[in-house]
Amino acid sequence: MKCAHVFLVFHILLIILLLSTFANAWVAPNYFSKLNLLSLAFPYLIILHLLFTIIWFFKEKKIAMVFLLSTFIFYNPMRRWVNFTPQQTAQSHQKDIKVLTFNVKYGSSGWPTVKKYITDQNADIILVQEKDTSTALRKDLVKYPSVILKTKHKILRQGDLINDDSKGNSFYADIDIDGKIIRVINVYLEPFRLNKNMLGMQDKNCGKDEKNKMAALFSRLIPTFKTHEEQVKKIRKAVDRSPYPVILAGDFNSVPNSWEYYNLGRNLDDAFVEAGNGSSTSFHDYKFPLRIDYIFTSKSITALNYKVDYSVKLSDHYPVIAEFLLN
Repeated sequence: MKCAHVFLVFHILLIILLLSTFANAWVAPNYFSKLNLLSLAFPYLIILHLLFTIIWFFKEKKIAMVFLLSTFIFYNPMRRWVNFTPQQTAQSHQKDIKVLTFNVKYGSSGWPTVKKYITDQNADIILVQEKDTSTALRKDLVKYPSVILKTKHKILRQGDLINDDSKGNSFYADIDIDGKIIRVINVYLEPFRLNKNMLGMQDKNCGKDEKNKMAALFSRLIPTFKTHEEQVKKIRKAVDRSPYPVILAGDFNSVPNSWEYYNLGRNLDDAFVEAGNGSSTSFHDYKFPLRIDYIFTSKSITALNYKVDYSVKLSDHYPVIAEFLLN
């Protein structure tokens, strides 16, 4: 019986940790940055909770039912990682625009190959992160360090949103799509600049062997969370002050249920939650699932379908593609 009590206490603590991830919507990294770490652990915490709940069914069914019912509290947070809702296939004539966002890792797999893939998608709006923009670009490209936008439609105005010395970058462009104007924001939040050695994996690009891996990991994560806070505030101004519906997309370098996710996505729809299905993992360079690439939209823009293209390994990110109806 004593073991059962210890197990119960441990499971309750696990639920408290899961509930604490909701606080990321309000508690900013510069106030308590360690809370944001729970967002990274969320998939493992929820899997552990489900395993414990199954064990309770063999020990005490009443307790198991209580924990099973508590799982519904985390239904929406879980759907940001894995969407269980069957999505209807949209008819092709319904599509107004197709949006592609892709972190290309500076074309490390060969820019001609990457460019061909992007061109073949025939998207209306293409958002690229980690693109070397040192060479001259055509006039239909918005040119900023690391991030670019290409569109078939007319760009009315544009502006830089992050112009400090950080590695992150973002800009907006107001685009006229057949008489409907939307504001498109390409997001590339400050990267963590982690190496695999910090995570106990072999990293051929880093010769440094981290002795205290946990300390090294925290030394990158915590300051980056704080930098994200300042960058998110600048991006949110472009969203909140926009006179037009917004498409906010790119590499957020943050996972679902994080402070960045809640605050960048405030009053916007997550296209994956609205129209995606299955796993949303978009970064594959590590051994654990990470969703850090997103497409958010204003309520007046309806997501018809959403896909992470797992067939393409031209970068450490998968391309994310979605189609929308402009209402």
